[in-house]
Amino acid sequence: MTNTVPAPDALRTEFVLTLSCPDRPGIVSAVAGTLAGLGSNIIESQQFGDADSDRFFMRVQFAAQVSATTLREALGVTADRFAMTWQMDAAGRPLRTLVMVSTAAHCLNDLVFRTRTEDLPVDLVAVVSNHTVLEPMARSHGIDFHHVPVTKDTKPAAEARLLDLVTTLDVELVVLARYMQVLSGDLCQALAERAINIHHSFLPSFAGARPYAQAHDRGVKLIGATAHYVTADLDEGPIIEQDVERVDHTRSVADLVRLGQDVERRALARAVRWHAEHRVLLNGHRTVVFR
Repeated sequence: MTNTVPAPDALRTEFVLTLSCPDRPGIVSAVAGTLAGLGSNIIESQQFGDADSDRFFMRVQFAAQVSATTLREALGVTADRFAMTWQMDAAGRPLRTLVMVSTAAHCLNDLVFRTRTEDLPVDLVAVVSNHTVLEPMARSHGIDFHHVPVTKDTKPAAEARLLDLVTTLDVELVVLARYMQVLSGDLCQALAERAINIHHSFLPSFAGARPYAQAHDRGVKLIGATAHYVTADLDEGPIIEQDVERVDHTRSVADLVRLGQDVERRALARAVRWHAEHRVLLNGHRTVVFR
């Protein structure tokens, strides 16, 4: 490989490279060698070889003094050699994110707060809802709000409107922050690997209305939440993060709801952050998460 003369320090940029490929010897050496040949410095490197799928996964954050184009050309040669699925992005670049909600405010409020305090590397470009309850909250934070009502008859048109917004706003990530509508299979496919949902972890035991009341009636000892990628299989997409809270007989239904909302906030925020930082790689119907 031809060595590239490093650019001045002012052009130093950090990137994140993620990849997966069939497992075989020499992958780490080849990636590190390619980056070193371009004068790049590896800051963080994580890898995992899955014996079940015989696939290798890797995330590398590095500082470079050459252009992204030069990096992509060199890494493309290495990727072809190992049959890699890969992507590279500037480290810390906020992902353009659209949040979908219904009437519950806790997840949206938490995402807005964490974004405003620079805890989440996302740019909240719009809120979409089938209700208007959370419009004042969104607009108070300067986020565009789009009311897209959904009925059985209008669902195709509503989903077409959503996809139009995703395209027009150049959305990279869609977050279902307690959006209480089932997405069609076609929409799930259109948003594959870039839509995250959060739900309580009672499913399928306490599905339907008032799950926390059902759980209280059964005397549960753990409540939890699951953040996962959206797929056509309802609430069964690849899991990114889960969290739990222990409870006992002294807790009321209201207590369970409050604690459950807090668990949902935590799990969703971590899932969104890890996705935005390119720490989540798909491994079939599972995920590899480099925390």
